[in-house]
Amino acid sequence: MVIATCSVDYEGRLTAHLPLAKRLLLVKADGSVLVHSDGGSYKPLNWMSPPCAMAEIAPDEAEAADGVGTVWVVQHAKSEDRIRVRLHEVHHDTSHDLGVDPGLVKDGVEAHLQRLLAEHITTLGEGWSLSRREYMTAIGPVDILCRDADGRHVAVEIKRRGEIDGVEQLTRYLELMNRDPHLAPVTGVFAAQVIKPQARTLAEDRGIRCVVLDYDALRGIDDTGHRLF
Repeated sequence: MVIATCSVDYEGRLTAHLPLAKRLLLVKADGSVLVHSDGGSYKPLNWMSPPCAMAEIAPDEAEAADGVGTVWVVQHAKSEDRIRVRLHEVHHDTSHDLGVDPGLVKDGVEAHLQRLLAEHITTLGEGWSLSRREYMTAIGPVDILCRDADGRHVAVEIKRRGEIDGVEQLTRYLELMNRDPHLAPVTGVFAAQVIKPQARTLAEDRGIRCVVLDYDALRGIDDTGHRLF
């Protein structure tokens, strides 16, 4: 965890620039790097999700002349995306081992949604079948692992409210699961009672199918039976 006066440039599928300011830089054990400010709630201003690698290098002549002391270069392992962080002054630098996280404890509605969808997996498609609930990966459990009508594996992440964080979580699961030759290819379904437009845009850009769940219909309260909207 570093607090520094810095500027940040993102290059790749898009370009973005954060001008010189004091910011919080988080480098996590999973390899992700996040740039935060004091505003903007919990969302980082910029970030790089794993798999990626970070190198600390000396500034070039122009950067040094501009007052840059150190440069971080964060390169994504599977794309040309990279972040260049130019640190002018470091105000705080500390490291903490958080240990093994016990994982997210789902609330009653979310857990119930998972059970109902597992029991009625054909809600997602004719001929679909359940492999198992809470399929464990090295970074946590996938809510549902199932197979589509063609027998291909599908990882399903379930939320009450579908936001960008949930899409990022499912993306990490998919990246990991697709390295397993016994599972690959694995596609993703992001299922929630409500899906925010930004989350839907990000999911669809990554080839993840979005499904809005009707909780009452899954419980059998709705007389139209099980349906999706």
